[in-house]
Amino acid sequence: MAASPGRLAGQTVVVLGGSAGIGLETARQARAEGADLVLVGRDPDRLTRAAADVGAAATSAFDATDPATLRDFFDGRGPVDHVMVTAGGNYYTRLADLDLEQAHRLVDEHLWLPLHLARAVTGRARSLLFMGGTGGRRPRPGLVLSGPLTVAMPALVANLAIELAPTRVNLIAAGFVDTDLSARLLGPDLDRRRAELRATLPIGRVVGPADVAALAVHLMTNTALTGATYDVDGGQQLT
Repeated sequence: MAASPGRLAGQTVVVLGGSAGIGLETARQARAEGADLVLVGRDPDRLTRAAADVGAAATSAFDATDPATLRDFFDGRGPVDHVMVTAGGNYYTRLADLDLEQAHRLVDEHLWLPLHLARAVTGRARSLLFMGGTGGRRPRPGLVLSGPLTVAMPALVANLAIELAPTRVNLIAAGFVDTDLSARLLGPDLDRRRAELRATLPIGRVVGPADVAALAVHLMTNTALTGATYDVDGGQQLT
């Protein structure tokens, strides 16, 4: 019996932030389902390595928070099927220590980028998929900026799903995910955090990029899902 062509066969998946971490793993799993891949990131060398790793059809190196460049990129491509955004980082600090330049960058990545992307792909994509988080749902010191953005993203996605229909728009809200970004943020505290999560999470292990990527591919392929937020945190919020 012939092998299945894959759930994304003949479809194009664009991953903004596709050179590492969750974006790269999502690209890998989408490719395994038959997708043609386009990886976008800031670093051309990292993109070249990532493309070779997952068999991407094309790459493009630019800053996705630049609205004009983002629009030109999609104007030059025509229709695509799915666009996932994993670009951007996080920023945890108290109000007294807030660096306004970094703060503006975070808002650009998590609020303005989705809006500019939505306008750039109107009528050109089957689905848009964004990354958010769960940690900012409980107020505590250090979340004066990331907390409000965490809460804003589900509302933004729900409204985009209405305005962009029939294009589907969804949000993945992740807890701690064991990526290079997490390693940079935690530094020497990384192993302690991993051990803590293994001991306390209901699933008994740390969430990895493959867990998030599996959900992302499902959201691309299940055409009944739009306007919603899907948590993937191993039960972290329950503890």
